[in-house]
Amino acid sequence: MATNHSNGSSDDATSLVEIPPPKIRFTKLFIGGDFVDSVSGRTFETIDPRTGETIAKVSEGDKEDIDLAVGAARRAFDHGPWPRLPGAARAKIMHKFADLIDQHIEELATLDSLNAGKLFAWGKAADIPSVANTLRYYAGAADKIHGEVLKMSRELHAYTLREPVGVVGHIIPWNFPSTMFFMKVSPALAAGCTMVVKPAEQTPLSALFYAHLAKEAGVPDGVINVVNGFGPTAGAALASHMDVDKVSFTGSTEVGRKVMQAAATSNLKPVSLELGGKSPLLIFDDADVDKAADLALLGILYNKGEVCVASSRVFVQEGIYDEFVKTLAVKAKDWVVGDPFNPKSRLGPQVDKNQYEKILAYIEHGKREGATLLTGGKPASKKGYYIQPTVFTDVTEDMKIVKDEIFGPVMALMKFTTMEEGIKAANNTRYGLAAGIVTKSLDTANTVARSIRAGVIWINCYFAFDNDCPYGGYKSSGFERDLGLEALHKYLQVKSVVTPLYNSPWH
Repeated sequence: MATNHSNGSSDDATSLVEIPPPKIRFTKLFIGGDFVDSVSGRTFETIDPRTGETIAKVSEGDKEDIDLAVGAARRAFDHGPWPRLPGAARAKIMHKFADLIDQHIEELATLDSLNAGKLFAWGKAADIPSVANTLRYYAGAADKIHGEVLKMSRELHAYTLREPVGVVGHIIPWNFPSTMFFMKVSPALAAGCTMVVKPAEQTPLSALFYAHLAKEAGVPDGVINVVNGFGPTAGAALASHMDVDKVSFTGSTEVGRKVMQAAATSNLKPVSLELGGKSPLLIFDDADVDKAADLALLGILYNKGEVCVASSRVFVQEGIYDEFVKTLAVKAKDWVVGDPFNPKSRLGPQVDKNQYEKILAYIEHGKREGATLLTGGKPASKKGYYIQPTVFTDVTEDMKIVKDEIFGPVMALMKFTTMEEGIKAANNTRYGLAAGIVTKSLDTANTVARSIRAGVIWINCYFAFDNDCPYGGYKSSGFERDLGLEALHKYLQVKSVVTPLYNSPWH
């Protein structure tokens, strides 16, 4: 194994951790309450990024399978109990679903580590427990969906209803397979929708397990359907389906445009998009340099940089820039790259060979364009898809590594002089998903937070997500919101009901 302790990797960490061979229980499509083979009978391999070897073969869904899944969801919505249950009854089933997840934390965390290279310890402690809590949060909202009584200007009585939008298509990404599944499925369930989930082709295993647990919890057949498959086939069929009432997509801006086009040219279904990001972190002269460096590294290296809100552009005010660079270089050594089942590891492998090669190609771009490597810049192992934590200095805003979303452990570090200059640089991007601010000044924090065009701003923290905090983008980072009650409302439609009032004593 390649060894370079100064760049965050070690023989011990990248050596394969021997774990008991996991039994992959679910590999078929889940349609209408049953696991079924794809119509074509085709399968595809799902890969372990630690080794590049096959974990299992899963059924490959295509347009015909999407048709069957949408048909099951349509019947469950038009004729089934789920949209017609009292909210409290839906909540009871959702709570049971959450309890079942809690009973299978280890197995689910193992699937996401094997499939996506995610840290096993983090999955057990945070990712999987948090998805159960997301379900509980929206279960708590299921019986609180109501409209308003309106004060009309004429002799009319009127009120609004919030009704479920219908059949929803969820297309989810590979970087947080469990988290994204429940960010979309939970509010849609609470609203009374039925749905078809298309997990990323790289990470289908946990989604299929969740489908099994949903049935066990008592979610009626056809309410949740899961179709594994590829974007250009299964994903495109879902986005363009004439009997899907809404599509919710998380992924790249490029594919988001295709989803929106497909929705527009089919039945004009509404679309919710959470897309790419190139998020800025602004560190001001009054910041604690140690804490700021820790935050900057967390912002780009957590989940091996495969995070849409990763702080990939770091701007440091000139007064502390030199000290910050020295501190960052030292602290980067603590980010050990290695097997996600090794408790010493802080970064696992990138999700697959394509992503691994794309990140390395961007690193080469950075070097060719004249940026200086402060740390990393190379593979961290001869086997598997491991990359060293990489920090570039001497970066200019016209470089590809500054403009494009890399989706890997690659930071572009830049200097700014005044607050106005920092704000201008932060906004100099086609994206607007998130931003971070590190300062001890409330005035600075307020001014910068109001000035940056992004959907979430973190002050003296990063990745501060919560079920009650809406999350989504400005500009080319998409529109509508996940999490919070904002997410519930996007799966509901407002209907107005009006009736005349005769001889009313009130006006």
